[in-house]
Amino acid sequence: MSSTTSSRSGEWLESWDPEDEASWDSKLAWRTLWITTFCLLLAFVAWFLPSAIIPKLNALGYSFSDSQLYWMAAMPGLSAGLFRLVWMTLPPILGTRKMVTLTSLLLIASTLGWGVRVQSPTAPYWELMVLALLAGIGGGAFSGFMPSTSYFFPRSKQGTALGLQAGLGNFGVSLVQLLTPYLIAVSFFAFLGGSQELTVAGKPSKEVWYQNAAFVWIPLMVIGAVLAWTMLKSVPVKANLRQQFDIFNNTDTWLMTLLYIMTFGTFSGLAAQFGLLMSNLYGSGNDDIVSGAGATATLLIDGYAVPDPVKFVFLGPLIGAAARIGFAPLTDRMGGAIWTLISGIGLIASIAYTIPALTPDLSSAASLESDFDQFLWGMLAIFLFAGIGNASTFKQMPMIFERRQAGGVIGWTAAIAAFGPFFFGVGITTIGATAFFTIGIAWAAMCVVITWFRYARKGAPRPG
Repeated sequence: MSSTTSSRSGEWLESWDPEDEASWDSKLAWRTLWITTFCLLLAFVAWFLPSAIIPKLNALGYSFSDSQLYWMAAMPGLSAGLFRLVWMTLPPILGTRKMVTLTSLLLIASTLGWGVRVQSPTAPYWELMVLALLAGIGGGAFSGFMPSTSYFFPRSKQGTALGLQAGLGNFGVSLVQLLTPYLIAVSFFAFLGGSQELTVAGKPSKEVWYQNAAFVWIPLMVIGAVLAWTMLKSVPVKANLRQQFDIFNNTDTWLMTLLYIMTFGTFSGLAAQFGLLMSNLYGSGNDDIVSGAGATATLLIDGYAVPDPVKFVFLGPLIGAAARIGFAPLTDRMGGAIWTLISGIGLIASIAYTIPALTPDLSSAASLESDFDQFLWGMLAIFLFAGIGNASTFKQMPMIFERRQAGGVIGWTAAIAAFGPFFFGVGITTIGATAFFTIGIAWAAMCVVITWFRYARKGAPRPG
């Protein structure tokens, strides 16, 4: 088949045209999708592993302030955004095979570091910040993996293909947060380090093996690298750095960036900060609710059950990732713009619903529990509508831009939106959660107006 003729040591494809149904090798395209998606899931695991560990650092014996913890949780978002600016340029330069293989191996560094450093509370703050920075490589991968996968599929299938890859990759967030409580409860990596004592206010201390939360992923990262090197091909896309940057002359590049900040910026930002925010508003991090430590802790409001963030934080990313997968086929059938519009309206409503719960009523246990329920359901609704928008915007971009530019725009918008965890951490720390969420409503309202006039209304200049 001409589309799969290889050259350059068998890695690079020739005459590859996915729009030519007669010659398009769908098996190769779907194999590429599944392998790169597996590696992308592990990349998201590495990216959000700190979010599963940082809320428990003080319980493991560290003594960081709330501000230090917010900054630490924000660092993977800052570095991921910077790394994405690099990774977005790699598909035409390295090709899919080398890029995915190299990235999978790079994930091991931060993952191994966290596994080592949770075993005793002796690491200086700067060292943990470096590990948090390196975790951002996992977030950076997205801006390389998604464009390179888009090269393998026709436009008619890119909504589904990219929705599957991004959605299943996003599952890495909820996967690491969901499995961590179970992984740390068993001693199967005890030979790589001893146990730790986890001391949480209001609860008895317990023995844990927190290194398991990191070490269990390393063999899978090695497997991902091997699969990528042995089974992937690369599509030659001619674009040097100067040619790749011509996307910035297009107004739609900037408008789609604003829209993707609304969707993925919200998803990634909340996923990174959800546990800390819950703890500091409704849990052991709120000094107005809990005082003391361990067995001596005192609940200041009788009858109030302090929520354990690890039991809830995985739900938001899970819902957001599932929405991205579930709505991707709908965007192929109905177009992405209408769903981006729905996403924006839904975000406005769900953020507005959540804001009152960001200032808990401490007058009684019943009021506090009612506020917590509103906080939880509001946050889950935000994740839902952000996930819908993640799917729809990635359908819009291949329809608005020609193939080479579409890959670059996907990489660029993903890079900027990856700063979400950083901006959420900085915003909540500096101006407070209520003010920051209010800005979120204003941003979503702006994006609804852009979507309607530019992309969604009848006769829109660039329907997608």
